[in-house]
Amino acid sequence: MMILIGQYDSAFVRRVGIALRLYGLNFEHRPWSVFGDAQMLMQVNPLGGVPVLITDDGVALTDSKAILDHLDRLVGPERRLWPADPDTAFEARRLTALVTGLADRFVSLFYERRLHDNASPVLVQRREAQIAATLQALEKARAAAPGDWLYGAQISHADIALACALRHLRESLPDLFDATRYPALNAHAARAEALPVFAEISQPFVAPA
Repeated sequence: MMILIGQYDSAFVRRVGIALRLYGLNFEHRPWSVFGDAQMLMQVNPLGGVPVLITDDGVALTDSKAILDHLDRLVGPERRLWPADPDTAFEARRLTALVTGLADRFVSLFYERRLHDNASPVLVQRREAQIAATLQALEKARAAAPGDWLYGAQISHADIALACALRHLRESLPDLFDATRYPALNAHAARAEALPVFAEISQPFVAPA
C-alpha cells in the first residue's frame, strides 16, 4: 500500500491526498510534521520536506507534481484529472504551475515572518507583491471560466490545487486574502470545500511552535 507523508494543512500534501481519494487508490496517511518529525522525514526525504509518497515499490517521491504524475500514470489516460483536449490540458498545467508558485511564495513569507524576530523588509515586500499579483491573475482566470470548474463540468488537478492553496493561504496569512477583492476565487474555494473529499482530506492550519 502506498504511504502519504505530511499534514493536510499543507496545500501540497492535501492536493495529493484528494487526488488519491478521487482516484480510489488505497494509501496510508502519516501526518508527520516538517518540524516535529524532521528526523524521521529526512530518512525518507533528505530535503526534509512534504509531501512524500512511498510507492507500492518502496520508492520515495518527494514533489507534489512528481507524485501526481505517478498517480496519473497508475490510473491511465481516461481517468486523469486533466482536460482531455491537449490545448486545454496545456492551459490547465500552466495555471496549476502558477498556483503552486503562489503557494511556494506564501509559505516562504509565512516562515520569514514566523521564524525571524526581524523579518527582511525587502523579502516581505517582494513576497507580498508577488502574492497579490498572482491572486489578481488567478481571479481573472477563474472569473473567465464559464462552468462550475476551471475547465468544464469535471474537477481537475488545477481546481484542486487552487482550492487547496486558497485554504492554506487564508489560514496561514489571513491578512493577504480579502474575499471582497477576489470573489471568483472565494466562490471557487467554497464550491470545492463543500465536496465530501475536501471535508475528509482536511486539517486546520497548525503553525509551528
